[in-house]
Amino acid sequence: MGALRISIAQLDYHTGNFEYNAQKIISNINAAKEEGIDLIVFSELCVCGYPPRDFLEFADFIDQCSRAVEEIAQHCVGIAAIVGAPAVNPVVEGKDLFNAAFFLADGKIKDVRHKTLLPNYDIFDEYRYFEPNSTFNIVEYKGCRIALTICEDLWNINENPMYVLNPMNELAKQQPHVMINIAASPFNKHQAETRTQVMKDNVMKYNIPLFYVNHIGAQTQLIFDGGSMVLDANAEVIDTFAFFREERRSYTLNPDHKDIKAHKPTTARQTGVMERIHNALVLGVREYFIKQGFSKAILGLSGGIDSAVVLALAVEALGNENVRAVLLPSEFSSRHSIDDAVALAKNLDVQYDIISIKEAYNSIYHSVQPQFEGLPFGIAEENMQARVRGVILMAMSNKFGYILLNTSNKSEMAVGYGTLYGDMCGGLSVIGDLYKTEVFQLAAYINREQEVIPVHTITKPPSAELRPDQKDSDSLPDYAVLDAVLERYIEKRKSPKEIIASGFDEALVKRILKMVNTNEWKRMQAPPVLRVSAKAFGPGRRMPIVAKYLS
Repeated sequence: MGALRISIAQLDYHTGNFEYNAQKIISNINAAKEEGIDLIVFSELCVCGYPPRDFLEFADFIDQCSRAVEEIAQHCVGIAAIVGAPAVNPVVEGKDLFNAAFFLADGKIKDVRHKTLLPNYDIFDEYRYFEPNSTFNIVEYKGCRIALTICEDLWNINENPMYVLNPMNELAKQQPHVMINIAASPFNKHQAETRTQVMKDNVMKYNIPLFYVNHIGAQTQLIFDGGSMVLDANAEVIDTFAFFREERRSYTLNPDHKDIKAHKPTTARQTGVMERIHNALVLGVREYFIKQGFSKAILGLSGGIDSAVVLALAVEALGNENVRAVLLPSEFSSRHSIDDAVALAKNLDVQYDIISIKEAYNSIYHSVQPQFEGLPFGIAEENMQARVRGVILMAMSNKFGYILLNTSNKSEMAVGYGTLYGDMCGGLSVIGDLYKTEVFQLAAYINREQEVIPVHTITKPPSAELRPDQKDSDSLPDYAVLDAVLERYIEKRKSPKEIIASGFDEALVKRILKMVNTNEWKRMQAPPVLRVSAKAFGPGRRMPIVAKYLS
């Protein structure tokens, strides 16, 4: 029983792009074979991309998955591979599919293992499609007994388990030499530490090494940061892959199945939260465009911090030649806002246009005067300005083939401080999972080496500039207080009583939570939001629109 040479491939896949995914997998198999690797491991559902969602309900989609797995298997001669893909459930009772790990060797499918724990919370809905595994067997290869698991199967190890069954407890009875876990674990700003601790807990419990491989890339709202890792039998992390980057690394598992030698260990450095968020959003924007076949972005540049941050991220993701900014001043826009926006556009060397909305707004305003006569200037007139801007931005998007980037932040989305079909329009919400206070922090990170975003944009009081001398603070609590309440309610799911008990004014808390719950209808129509927190608006937060709770 000799040493086993194992390679981990941390790659970026494209949902439903079978030819692309299969060729990427095959290319890595062939390269690993030339290096004398015995086993190469790919991530969860890598053949079809994660998450495939309702594509799984199409028989043709499953057929193409199966054909791709068979094609990949043909290249596994002289080397074995583990790939993730849906597998058909031959039993009539239960769901039609399993979330499976295919063990390929000798040019064919040698073994298939099914996922046991199917997450059905937050952004996950695997139990909607897959049947849970109920049989437990290790995989044997070249004298090595492998406990092969899929993502969530290793996560039921904390003090408050979500599931009644722990798959590794069952596999451990068969005395495996090593654990291999293939995963599609989405990014959030604190996930790296949580993920590492879960892997360490498994090794400490079962006292065998662990090879863990994760996706990188982005699929609409979800961003995958990679961070694949290898732990020895003492729960020491001997190697951690780069975050947000494709790479393949190789290891030798010694004959004792305890010691692991990394061929080129380059453990990823620890990063701060803002650096992670920045890198995740840049990747999320870039991947949204690449995988949709888009190349150019447009956005409204107001001179405020939100649009400034989005522009900076877009330029980094797409290149300044592919980003266009449009300044849309009204009669209420301040001179300094226009100057700040122009300065930023010049700093980033992007094409910019200045299009006054005054004439278009006045035309609409006068057309409804017979109906509005005698009524004071208010929200309707403010929203008309925002919607005129939206019409112009979408017209330019249509005419020139740009995708409009939305610039709303999470604080605004939470309380409905935005105009539907106005500043809430767009193809992708870039910072919709960042509270306003986090937007300021991200701006500081962007300016860490030089002044990209004008300092005045960061220091001036936030304003929508839709009426004379308007400030956000006229309508909203101070953002530091607002965001603290919102985080407790949205991320931590604290009740009004609990939030009030932690030191917040009762009337203020009730006002804020009422705004959150009565604006669900707006968020339902918002563009997809890049997810960087543990609880983003979108498919991971499903609230009724018509409800009484806290209203």
